[in-house]
Amino acid sequence: MNEYLNVIRNHYADFSGRARRREYWMFSLINAVVVILLELPLLFSSMGAAVAGQEDWNPGGLVMLSLVLTILYALFVFVPSLAATIRRLHDTGRSGWWYLINFVPFVGGLVLFIFLVMDSQPGANKWGPNPKGMQSAGAPAW
Repeated sequence: MNEYLNVIRNHYADFSGRARRREYWMFSLINAVVVILLELPLLFSSMGAAVAGQEDWNPGGLVMLSLVLTILYALFVFVPSLAATIRRLHDTGRSGWWYLINFVPFVGGLVLFIFLVMDSQPGANKWGPNPKGMQSAGAPAW
């Protein structure tokens, strides 16, 4: 949770520097959990309508609120999510422009995923010092 809050509070639109794997993946995990929780009313309502065989399903107020909150949340986390991904690419020694490979059909997302899973480039690179060397003595080295 600390990594998620750190990205939101301290690195909201910070596209420079480097982000460790732990920071990126914890932010992504918590972000996914929040989106799933926001979409639960929509999911349950649409599943209930499908089971009941309703062809003219009309979502209620809670479902519409859920949809609006999900859209607002997605807009809120778009910039920090992009920034965290670019800083993660920097940590692997790649330019943030590699993010655009995500738009190549079929293989682009897989290539980006592999880049994001890779270990940090050892030592300093042109985007800054290795964040693994900046951790406190008691923190686990994930």
